[in-house]
Formats: sequence, C-alpha cells, structure tokens
Amino acid sequence: MSTALTDADLTLTTAANSKMAELFTQIEDNIVGVRLYATGGGCSGVSFGMAFTDVIDEDDGVRDFATFKVIVDDSTLEYLRGVEIDFVDNDDGNATFIFNNLPMINSGGCNCSSSSSDGGCGTSSSGAGGGCGSNSAGGGCA
Repeated sequence: MSTALTDADLTLTTAANSKMAELFTQIEDNIVGVRLYATGGGCSGVSFGMAFTDVIDEDDGVRDFATFKVIVDDSTLEYLRGVEIDFVDNDDGNATFIFNNLPMINSGGCNCSSSSSDGGCGTSSSGAGGGCGSNSAGGGCA
C-alpha cells in the first residue's frame, strides 16, 4: 500500500500547483498522477524529472493535491525529501518546473555549495539532465 506524503516530504509553490492543475485538465483520464524520479548525472550525481503516470506502486509515496497526485518511489524520496517544487515562467519560452531546497548528496559531481540562496544543490530541471544551478535540461554547474 502506498504511503501518504506530507509537507515535510515535498511541497509545491502556488505557481507549481496552479500549473500542475492546469496540465491535469489536458491529459487522458487513465493518468493517476505525476511521478517524480531520479536518474544518474547532474551536479550531485543525481538529476530529477517528472512524468505523467497511470500506476501507483506499493512502495510509492503519494502527495494528494486537490486535482492531482504527486507520486515518488521510496528510493527517489530519499533524494528529494524536503524539496519545494516551483514553476517559473519568465515569458521567454523557457517555462519550467524547478526543484528548490534539494538536500546535499555526497556522491561526486562538481562541488556545488549547499549554501546557495536556493538551498541545497541549487535547482534542477524537470526534464532529463538538469543539475546544480540549472533551470534547463542538460544542466551542469552554474
């Protein structure tokens, strides 16, 4: 059975919540939520992404919002615990979800500081890649 996630696990800013709710009005009915995932790479050795999913597994944590769910498996949650997800749109065609307050992970990377104003190892894109101080796919250290 999945576990309910709380604010201590992850939060969404008002902008991220609004954008996610908007996106969920445009998807197929069989989609049950958006899955956060981790892949190798990026500043901390780990990059993060998001994808719509039609499955909630037993080992998933689920954060229920009014019109959508955010789903995170146990192993990814260890990298994301305490993260704040924001949505930034500067009207320049590069709108993106970013992950703030990522915990510092000592698994290689490129010596990003945990004392950045964003908290943790900067921000990571929601697409493939991402990395420290980056708001776009591909990442790397800024």
